Amino acid sequence: MALSRTALAGFIVFAVVFAAGVRADDDFIIVQSTTSTQNSGLYDILLPQFTDKTGIEVRVVAVGTGQAIKNAKNCDGDVLLVHARAAEEAFVTEGYGVARYDVMYNDFVIVGPAADPAGVKGEATAATALRTIADAGAPFASRGDDSGTHKKELALWTGAGIDPSGASGTWYRETGSGMGATLNVAVGMEAYTMTDRATWIAFGNKGDHEIVVEGDPALFNQYGVIAVNPEKCPTVKAALAQTFLDWLLSRDGQDAIAAYRRDGEQLFYPNAAD
Repeated sequence: MALSRTALAGFIVFAVVFAAGVRADDDFIIVQSTTSTQNSGLYDILLPQFTDKTGIEVRVVAVGTGQAIKNAKNCDGDVLLVHARAAEEAFVTEGYGVARYDVMYNDFVIVGPAADPAGVKGEATAATALRTIADAGAPFASRGDDSGTHKKELALWTGAGIDPSGASGTWYRETGSGMGATLNVAVGMEAYTMTDRATWIAFGNKGDHEIVVEGDPALFNQYGVIAVNPEKCPTVKAALAQTFLDWLLSRDGQDAIAAYRRDGEQLFYPNAAD
């Protein structure tokens, strides 16, 4: 049966609106990300600027770096933004990522109770501080979750010549949780822990905890960004992901990162140009 002119016009309007709705709903990407960028509040400032400029929504899945990489390998994301360089480079080498780029950095710090029961405050190196904490049997809370922070912490223990796994459940406590939750545990049990500086600055439940070790070059914390490879994941939104990378690494994106502050302190330092 032929459609009337009115019905046909209505059908065309419906089709156009429906198609526009589909396109609008599809204009988003998923970023598999470390928790520190989320916990610090960076995305709350950064992503609206990108969306305003491009119309592309960014949905963040904030988990530990290890889990973020697993998720990206399962094609559950378009972009990976984490902080464990060796694992990031392996992700690209294995074909899951197109290319890796430095995007920004900050540093890790060791925090502990003001009473400093192990006497490590002001130590010049993280290795010396960790050995002293281990020798004293002072409580230390580890994320224990294969995150970028956890990977760095284990590397520092190895550099100090100590395997803390033998003390698991005694003075060495693995939370299996994100940075915020681990900081809460550390504060609650008067324990030392290692955290990225950005999360520490943004953390609201410090109690009497304070930074006890900082400034060691070994505590450097580099973040990298990678577009997921459409050859491995055909459903990836490659063009939208590349638009996000281009903006993040551009002067506009880098300036937005540099401008983000909490309590007057800069949390991340852009270094894509490097």
